[in-house]
Amino acid sequence: MDDAEMEIALRAKNSVSDCPTICSFACEPEGRLASGVSIVEAFTKLRAEGVQVTGVNCMNGPHATVQLLQRIPIEGLLAAYPNAGYPRYAEGRFIYHAAPDYFARAAREMVAEGARLIGGCCGTNARTIAAIAKAIQNLTPVRSKPVRVITPLPAPAKKIVSAEEESLLDRIAAGKRVIICEFDPPKTLALEKFFRGAQELVQAGCDAITLADNSLAILRVSNLAVGAMLKERFDITPLLHLSCRDRNVLGLQSELLGMAALGMRHVLPLTGDPARVGDHPGASSVYDVNSIELISITKKLNEGFTHAGKSLKAQTRFIIGCTFNPNAKNLDSQVNRLERKVAAGAQYVMTQPVFDVGLVAETKRRTAHLSIPVFIGVWPLMSSRQAEFLHNEVPGIIVPEGVRKRLAHVPAEDARAVGVEIAREITSEVLAQFSGVYLITPFLNFESTCDLAQFARNV
Repeated sequence: MDDAEMEIALRAKNSVSDCPTICSFACEPEGRLASGVSIVEAFTKLRAEGVQVTGVNCMNGPHATVQLLQRIPIEGLLAAYPNAGYPRYAEGRFIYHAAPDYFARAAREMVAEGARLIGGCCGTNARTIAAIAKAIQNLTPVRSKPVRVITPLPAPAKKIVSAEEESLLDRIAAGKRVIICEFDPPKTLALEKFFRGAQELVQAGCDAITLADNSLAILRVSNLAVGAMLKERFDITPLLHLSCRDRNVLGLQSELLGMAALGMRHVLPLTGDPARVGDHPGASSVYDVNSIELISITKKLNEGFTHAGKSLKAQTRFIIGCTFNPNAKNLDSQVNRLERKVAAGAQYVMTQPVFDVGLVAETKRRTAHLSIPVFIGVWPLMSSRQAEFLHNEVPGIIVPEGVRKRLAHVPAEDARAVGVEIAREITSEVLAQFSGVYLITPFLNFESTCDLAQFARNV
């Protein structure tokens, strides 16, 4: 499905042998590969590298393969290997129902579209091949034909929705401070406190509410549903996390298209914590892709086509984020991974919570070359017990010993005030270094985050 991978394979083959080569793609009937490159362009490059036969195989049945061949000019030798239609899954098996005589009739149409080498892929068998051979044995190869033009990608100005959110990046470009507040969807259907908290956070100065996607693999109400309700009922901008853990590539893209249809623009692709660490340890983790690949897929949607290369007939306008953990022991590795995320299409960065003022300046130094907004996470601690829990049990979070001692030596009734004071110190340093901040609400205790949002707006 990928022309870049095909070129890698071809270079490897050419390094060991000069034998004849067939290069065949699995491609949508529209004639565009997963990268967005048209199959005609890909074939042209391959023939320039000395490939003797280019072709199409798999993914499509005979009828769709004929449609695909109609878009491919006769330039060199052309192969066609369709599936035997689309399968039905029954009792643990994939059953293909396209009869050999049906396949054979379609093979004659493939010859008319210029195919010179014809066979079968998934679901075909000896009877299929025998029927093809009999149907085409007396046909003369076709050397010219009219070609259907592959639909160009949609124009950049065309949007998938008419009403969309203001971009947080546009606010930064206009010189405005941006405050993002994380407020996780609730674990139950008692939503009243959540909606009240979201409204108070916005009134306190928050520009967007970021909604986790079953963080720590713990079940919560769908962040897409909650985000849609925030947007529709209260005109609040949602920023949705999207985890690779719970959905395959189809589900991830469907979720993104649903977001776009609802006018949501801000998304934070995540790999996600494994299901076995959460409250449903028997659940399966999917991980068709990781966060870097999901960023790339989302960028392709912005360019107007799916991961399979199929045109959307419009373009999404997602503002794509990524994560970064400045608490990591190997910061060089984290920076390298962050650079890969930016190269894949990330437009802003959100970090794990930071409890060390010195780490804020170090993060600035290590990310300045990327020239994209960085939102440092700030978590107002509620108690000494919470600080110890985060430090010892939550992956990716480090609460320095000095901060934990500072909370341990105050009465329990004063701990929240001390936690907010520490968070204000971090926030002041963040806003001295960056154009915005990412405030994390501790376990729906939004009052502390409201205090911090007001402070961030006025500091």
